[in-house]
Amino acid sequence: MAVKRSRIAGIVILGLVAILVVAWIDGGEEPLHPISQPVEIPESAR
Repeated sequence: MAVKRSRIAGIVILGLVAILVVAWIDGGEEPLHPISQPVEIPESAR
């Protein structure tokens, strides 16, 4: 039973490491792009 648990733990750890490596290679977050568009203001707010 202990061998199976350690093997499963090893597989899980390898999977997590693989996901982290892929995320690191992917570059993480992208730069923010400004969003600008006209907004209509109601007459009562002026």
